[in-house]
Amino acid sequence: MQTRNKVLDDLSQLMTNAMGVAQGARTEAETAMKGMMDRWLADRDFVTREEFDAVRAMAQKAREENEALKARIEALETAAAPRAGARSAAKTTTKPTAKKKS
Repeated sequence: MQTRNKVLDDLSQLMTNAMGVAQGARTEAETAMKGMMDRWLADRDFVTREEFDAVRAMAQKAREENEALKARIEALETAAAPRAGARSAAKTTTKPTAKKKS
């Protein structure tokens, strides 16, 4: 027959309660630490990964649009170059004559 020892039962109950308290304290400490880290990061003006990725995508799109506009300008300048050359040649060959005052 097995006898129950009151001291061991009490000690076992005490240890079980202590583990519950320790686990609760651990959870509370983690929550407090996360809060402190969030405040510290917010004070440093760090951005979230989502914000960083959004800005990166916007910058990439702006670069692509810039390259497209650059190519368009070069094409327009290339197309306008023969006309500009013809105009400057026409201006140099036909100089207006000055009228004499009497």
